Amino acid sequence: MTSSPSPSPSAPSSLVDAIRAHEEAADFLAWPGDFELGRSEHVEPVHLASGARLEGFAGDGAGGTFFFCGEGGEERPVLYADSEGGAALLAVGLTDLLRLLLVAPWWRDCQEHTAEESRRIAAEYLEDEPDLLAGRAAAAAALGLELPGESEVLSLLRETATVTGRDYRLIFTPEGNEYRDLIG
Repeated sequence: MTSSPSPSPSAPSSLVDAIRAHEEAADFLAWPGDFELGRSEHVEPVHLASGARLEGFAGDGAGGTFFFCGEGGEERPVLYADSEGGAALLAVGLTDLLRLLLVAPWWRDCQEHTAEESRRIAAEYLEDEPDLLAGRAAAAAALGLELPGESEVLSLLRETATVTGRDYRLIFTPEGNEYRDLIG
């Protein structure tokens, strides 16, 4: 009888654990990704219109929050809510969210979510951050992620936000008002 090797005690069991274990990846996700695991509290009480579970797990420097939706683990849909009353479903699973943040951390600046627009914004970022591509590659390697191209990531973002995201409406609980769409 053979047994499969057990994982090393230091091997991360999830992407969240991998981010915590790799400072370089966490640093890249914090900037330019504007994604930090330590910021999981949203600025106001919210819930999903469907009544499904909403779990804040990360945030950004401007008070926005990344939420897992529903039951399960890191494969759950990820909704982002900013601090100004806007929200969008960004990804179905943490893997796709991290690919978005690594490939196009400027996604918030892309109003049309096209590869052409992203390339223009990327050039501006690269002018200010010449080591961005090397940092991205190192973060992806540390997290064990293969990265798609910008057009694939932005196309998936648009489809997720506008098609799948219709079922993930965020509500400001005290007044019952729906957050506006960030991506439309």
